[in-house]
Amino acid sequence: MEKKKYYLTTPIYYPSDNFHIGHCYTTVIADTLARYKRAKGFDVFFLTGTDEHGQKIEERAKLAGTDPKSFVDKIVANAQDLWASLGITYDKFIRTTDEYHVKAVQKMFRDLYEKGDIYKGEYEGWYCTPDESFWTDSQLVDGKCPECGREVKKVKEESYFLRLSNYQKQLEEYLESHPELMQPESRYKEMLNNFLKPGLQDLSVSRTSFTWGIPVDFDPNHVIYVWMDALSNYITALGYNSDDDSLFQKYWPAELHLVGKEIFRFHTLIWPIMLMALDLPLPKQVYGHGWLVIDGGKISKSLGNYKDPRVYINDYGVDAVRYYLLSEVPFGNDGNFSEKLLVERSNSDLANVLGNLVNRTVSMTNKYFGGTVTNTKVHETVDEDLIRTVNELNAKVEAKMDTLHVDAAIAEIFNVLKRTNRYVDETTPWVLGKDESKQDRLQTVLFNLLEAIRVCTIQLDAFIPGSANAIFDQLQTDARTFDTVAFGSVEAYNVVEKPSILFARIDEKELEEKWAQEAAAIEETVEEAKETKPEITFDDFMKTEMKVGLIISCEKHPKADKLLVSQIDLGNETRQVVSGIAPDYTPEDMVGKKVVVVTNLKPAKIRGVESQGMILVGEDANGIEVVSVDGMQPGATVR
Repeated sequence: MEKKKYYLTTPIYYPSDNFHIGHCYTTVIADTLARYKRAKGFDVFFLTGTDEHGQKIEERAKLAGTDPKSFVDKIVANAQDLWASLGITYDKFIRTTDEYHVKAVQKMFRDLYEKGDIYKGEYEGWYCTPDESFWTDSQLVDGKCPECGREVKKVKEESYFLRLSNYQKQLEEYLESHPELMQPESRYKEMLNNFLKPGLQDLSVSRTSFTWGIPVDFDPNHVIYVWMDALSNYITALGYNSDDDSLFQKYWPAELHLVGKEIFRFHTLIWPIMLMALDLPLPKQVYGHGWLVIDGGKISKSLGNYKDPRVYINDYGVDAVRYYLLSEVPFGNDGNFSEKLLVERSNSDLANVLGNLVNRTVSMTNKYFGGTVTNTKVHETVDEDLIRTVNELNAKVEAKMDTLHVDAAIAEIFNVLKRTNRYVDETTPWVLGKDESKQDRLQTVLFNLLEAIRVCTIQLDAFIPGSANAIFDQLQTDARTFDTVAFGSVEAYNVVEKPSILFARIDEKELEEKWAQEAAAIEETVEEAKETKPEITFDDFMKTEMKVGLIISCEKHPKADKLLVSQIDLGNETRQVVSGIAPDYTPEDMVGKKVVVVTNLKPAKIRGVESQGMILVGEDANGIEVVSVDGMQPGATVR
């Protein structure tokens, strides 16, 4: 029997800087859905990738002193390494710089131009470079970008346009009969009332003001603008407009485009119209999830408030990070990301509920029966409730996953695990173990515990795969698939002799003390800097080496809100410098600045990150201002 296909995608991410935990959120959810559907017997194709063209990347590369392709190559390699560390099982990683994509997009553009759906005109309006979005006067908020709140600039240039207006009625009619395309429902109403009903304006789909993009092959002064290039990845990755379109014929239309709410309108208005113009079927669903926020604000490269996710993976383990991302935020809503909550959930759910249950059960199986138990079927009433609860789990999880309530699905699994823990207290196997006449009953109890753990682990495999595999290994069972999900599919167990710790408890008090000490150390450093220093001789001062440095990239310190970590070009080398200027500067502010760097300081680790110098600043009651030397080249001596 042929498997039912399931094609799902993440957005292709913009590699203007290294990825943050918000990118991980979307991708881990998509990976969990892909793993779950595969385990359920679907023929899954899971696509992710990077959207690598555009003005912002061209500008970032110039600041970094390199070409755009080399600039994105480094970030993409970092992203692929991050996905590997999170266990992301994509089937294809598309880059919009891939030659097959470039050719397919050029043909698509040319076909739509020849059809009359693309025409040449002139664009005049407001443009936000960080968000790569155009806005009308009425859409601006206090004269600024409505998405990120930053300054916009007036642009006027020749452009090709896609006739969105020609397809407005067709799209409205389609959405009336297919409201499931836009999910959740609240976003459907937002798109309908705020964008579609007021009337769609034709879309600028080319630019002449920068060169880093796919050239319009019949008019090389133009490069194809972001959405025509980026959105089409979902079909070009499958071979659309290529010599081999077998994957496209097999998997399109997509079952699910998973996107952040900030790009929902592009995927539900522009993308459907592009497909209609190409006479192609529309995706079955676009789901716009909420943001992860820190202190109420979106995590964003452009806003500069992100941390390297590897810090959390290295400190707490990949499955602790996956579990937190999957369980903490009601899917579709915004949710807060907190390292403290991550630790609490790891301790309370993973270590206490799951890890402790597995460890106790395997240990008791070894203690009382040398690691081997069979289903002796000496049942009592309490068993019936456990078995019923376990057998109901599969349908409950499937219902949640089918509606993308991933957080609710994992909650159902942990509800059964908690019920299984109560079963231990209800049956008191340590008491049964003291009574020779109760050995068959004890064996049934331990078998029931092992079966409940096994069935829950089958469900958990899509969510925390590394830990699920470790649990299966401790149970030493091959019954790991959904065709064995019914309670009692296994008749006997021979568990490992010594169970390993699945989730080490994290000492929350010790961690908070460490954070407090580090924060105090930073404050002390700041205060020391304010103190009057003793006089030094001219010769002492001349020992200080200072050079002009160009900041080519900058990010928040992963463990300190007041610190920034900058990569600085000093002419003949690049150095990393940690500085306490975050209260006054964002990473976005710092990139491109020419600053004065003290270069002969002994390297020091500041909250775990090495600093190889110091940036000169001025400070008064109004805050800090970085000393800049715009007219000098990197490496110039300051004296």
